[in-house]
Amino acid sequence: MIGKKKNLVVFGDRVWGLQKQKGISHEELSYKADLHKMHIGMIERAEKKFTLTNTEKTAKVLNVDIKELFNDTKSWFN
Repeated sequence: MIGKKKNLVVFGDRVWGLQKQKGISHEELSYKADLHKMHIGMIERAEKKFTLTNTEKTAKVLNVDIKELFNDTKSWFN
């Protein structure tokens, strides 16, 4: 996690985990959320910040409430 903000790592891991759990491919997520697949990859690797709009789009495609993407927020501050 050197050089990366912990909250971005936790968020990216959460997006990736839900994507795998729901059986949604990287390409399918990017297409349905109208985001470039490189952008999704950068989020998952904690290389880019996510806007609220893109977070909402991603939650919709993953069929989860937006707050579920922030499930591990307690760990962000430890």
